[in-house]
Amino acid sequence: MKKETRKIATPADKKDSGDQDRKSRTAKRKASPEKKTPMKRRRVAEQAGPSTSSDVVKGVKRKVVQDEEDTTKKAKRAKLLDHMSGDKEQASSSLDSGKDLNNKQVCVKHGKRKATGDDREPPKKKKRNVDQDKKSVADQKREFQARYVEEHQLGEGGCGAVFSGYRIEDRFPVAIKHIPKNKVYCKVADESGKMLSVEVAIMVKLAGEAEGSVGISAPVSLLEWFDLGKELILVLERPVPAVDLQKYKAEYGRTLPEDKAKVILKQLVDAVKELEDKHIFHRDIKGENILIETGSDVPRVRIIDFGLSCFVKQRSLYRVFYGTPLHTPPEWYRRSCYRCGPTTVWQMGVVLYEALHARHFSTERFLAKKLSIKKRLSTECQNFLEACLTIAPEKRPTLEELQLHPWLR
Repeated sequence: MKKETRKIATPADKKDSGDQDRKSRTAKRKASPEKKTPMKRRRVAEQAGPSTSSDVVKGVKRKVVQDEEDTTKKAKRAKLLDHMSGDKEQASSSLDSGKDLNNKQVCVKHGKRKATGDDREPPKKKKRNVDQDKKSVADQKREFQARYVEEHQLGEGGCGAVFSGYRIEDRFPVAIKHIPKNKVYCKVADESGKMLSVEVAIMVKLAGEAEGSVGISAPVSLLEWFDLGKELILVLERPVPAVDLQKYKAEYGRTLPEDKAKVILKQLVDAVKELEDKHIFHRDIKGENILIETGSDVPRVRIIDFGLSCFVKQRSLYRVFYGTPLHTPPEWYRRSCYRCGPTTVWQMGVVLYEALHARHFSTERFLAKKLSIKKRLSTECQNFLEACLTIAPEKRPTLEELQLHPWLR
């Protein structure tokens, strides 16, 4: 600012001097181009400074690059907004618009506003694809109906419903998930540049990396998906026989024996560590989203419902909570932010606590010391639970450390 003030004052002070006036004007013309550029760069740097708090959605990043041709300031502001609430963009198509069976918390207002911001691109590109999209919708609808039979409903939430069904050619059991398009607030760009639901993108990524492993990987496999214009249909593997962890626990009474809980937790920790290695944050690991295959002597863990999941970077910090409110990590209450690793470890503690105790877990009740860990559990099991449910996130063990915990060895 001082330089700019001096530059403006100098020609005014030498206004009536002959040769000095001409030299001053010449100096001013030469100096201006050199000084304006650094000033602009300095402003951009100030805008970009805080924008390191969260991961960036590919779709938003692509549009930000295009918007830079208009004004640098607007582009940086868009990027800053994306960083501050990037997890809203990545929460995928299974955002819930209110209370539902899964008891998930969302910020629909923010999601809609962000979606509107993402539509700043010229609408002509979308209009050119209307006829093609209509044709594609008709084709995809015929393909879906020709390949699959949909049966009874398995569940319903704030953003869609899941039905049982089977593949016609071999009667392979499937789960068919319907997601209304108006509930898909969060998207990323696929390889062709088309905007895609984050849930679909993550399931496609997992299916691609585990090709030929249907029935083998812990996350259930995405077999196929269809864009039917007003809704997305995801055709997923449906393990049979299987029940969710809550129902599995009920078969043993009100709690699981410790040895059964250990078998399940060991598989679960390994599964979420593998997701973390693939830069995927599920964000809502809980009993209802854990299937237990019961067709063999050893129960087998399968993970479902990636509706609130997102892609994650190593140091990503999230400022909008997605997941089950009762299981919110303590740092959200105390710092209004959370990270992938510590949050997932907290969820491991919640899952184990509910498996071994005849009550539902609530973070607020736990913080108020209204929930306690059973003393009749083994010392190692108690230590595992206490480690996962450590209040300070930086003091919780990592998933890798949990894998090496004596209780799971």
